[in-house]
Amino acid sequence: MHGASDSNNNPIRKRGRSRSTGPFVNHDAAIEFLNSTINIERIRPDKVSSEVWKLDRMRALMRQLGDPQNDLEIVHIAGSKGKGSTCNMLEGALQGCGYTTGVFTSPHLIDVRERVRVGGFPITEQAFDDALAECRSAAAEIEKTHGKPTYFELLTALALVVFAQQAVDIAILETGLGGRLDCTNIVSPRIVGLTHIQLEHTQILGDTLEKIAAEKAGIIKPGCVAISVPQPDEVVEVFRTKADEVGATLQVLGQDVIYTQRFQSGIQSGPSGLICVGDEDIGFEHVTVPLMGMHQAPNCALALAIMIQLRQLGYDLSERGIVAGLAQIEHRGRLECVMERPRIYVDGAHTPDSVRSAIQAVAAHLDYDSLIVVFGCASDKDIPGMIEALSTGADKVIFTRASANPRAMDPEELKAQSLDANGVMCETAPTVKDAINAAASVCDHAQDLILITGSFYVVGEAKQLIESRPARR
Repeated sequence: MHGASDSNNNPIRKRGRSRSTGPFVNHDAAIEFLNSTINIERIRPDKVSSEVWKLDRMRALMRQLGDPQNDLEIVHIAGSKGKGSTCNMLEGALQGCGYTTGVFTSPHLIDVRERVRVGGFPITEQAFDDALAECRSAAAEIEKTHGKPTYFELLTALALVVFAQQAVDIAILETGLGGRLDCTNIVSPRIVGLTHIQLEHTQILGDTLEKIAAEKAGIIKPGCVAISVPQPDEVVEVFRTKADEVGATLQVLGQDVIYTQRFQSGIQSGPSGLICVGDEDIGFEHVTVPLMGMHQAPNCALALAIMIQLRQLGYDLSERGIVAGLAQIEHRGRLECVMERPRIYVDGAHTPDSVRSAIQAVAAHLDYDSLIVVFGCASDKDIPGMIEALSTGADKVIFTRASANPRAMDPEELKAQSLDANGVMCETAPTVKDAINAAASVCDHAQDLILITGSFYVVGEAKQLIESRPARR
């Protein structure tokens, strides 16, 4: 006997009969399914199978879903540091001008839905569950030929499905790892943004800046405009070669696009970065960088340079709207204040340069007597480099570990390395909660400052703990 079919003679699948098709019973079931997939964010890079770094499965998955990415106007962002901040600032600037954005970033701090935002807000649980169910069904269709999609592949597909369904004006996609073989690299962007290139994930991307730049440059596509923050000469050469090979246009801030930056501390405005981007006719003069730290200046400039290109594509983007939108962005784990008494800031810095930049930004923007740092990181990171960076401004460090990170470094080992390296006053705490309590116990609520950093896992756990506290009456 043949099953029922629709008007196009396609078989109708009965919902709820299969684990691979139909809707999820509830949001918890959707999250349970997603968490059952391979998540390379939780695996040491040198332990990740090479089968992950192939785009055939992602292309097949998107074909099964009807290639929704082809209906989107896309800005694609890659780089070693600053991708998420650039996406956030671009999102705010566009929203300030009345455009509906779809933004896909990673990682999340508390809720996985933070990775998929429409109009500045995480999508609803229902939208998430429905799109994931659709992706699960498509994954089941291609599994025999291509294998099971990973956690990140499913989330990327989910985001593209939602953005197409909700007909966003512009989709902003952040690459996960690298660029050339990253599963977001199945799109054809109008504009590509390239943030600062550093030595990172060297086991996968290569052990020189040139090799890493070549992987990031893989998102440059024929006919697109690629814009880069200032980079070392060897990185720019890789980008220019790639752009020439594929027939794209490359613009480097400070070379092809006017770019200046300075730090100011006005009586009324307080300390901030100030940037100029582009010439007088189409550019921006003296725009305040909305995030703390001069390391954010080139990221903001990149967002503004992208806005200039969007203007030339016909988007109505007023400077007033852009500036207003930038001023309203959420900090999302980038020197974000999560508590006033005691003052606690969180920052997802997880490289020596980013930890150093975070500490420098705190010193430049905030007044305090002592800086107590709660620090935890993954075991495969540049731990000596980050410990050295901590010594540039921390008065005391409390080493801990995130409960949800299987790659977390033992706090006692972090303490031993710190004592051997620089002798900064330090102690350990077995959990993030214990570390926060220990920091608060030695903190003068009025004068001292607590900075939680080293890992998005640590930052996310801390933020969740603080936000879930019972409200004081």
